[in-house]
Amino acid sequence: MNIQVGDILKLKKKHPCGSFEWEVLRTGADIRLKCTGCGRMIMQPRSSVEKSIRSIKADGGTGQS
Repeated sequence: MNIQVGDILKLKKKHPCGSFEWEVLRTGADIRLKCTGCGRMIMQPRSSVEKSIRSIKADGGTGQS
């Protein structure tokens, strides 16, 4: 699955703050996510994040080449 820094992921389960959307801050074997609702940051293994993705808003093209 192609996940890039800056993408907004909509996950299956909501965060306790009520938001379903997370911004990708770092990718690799682990993925660092930031909740778009409350700003909480978490780091999870790539495999568990990929299982819980419902949709991706591809905002990863932030002008980097």
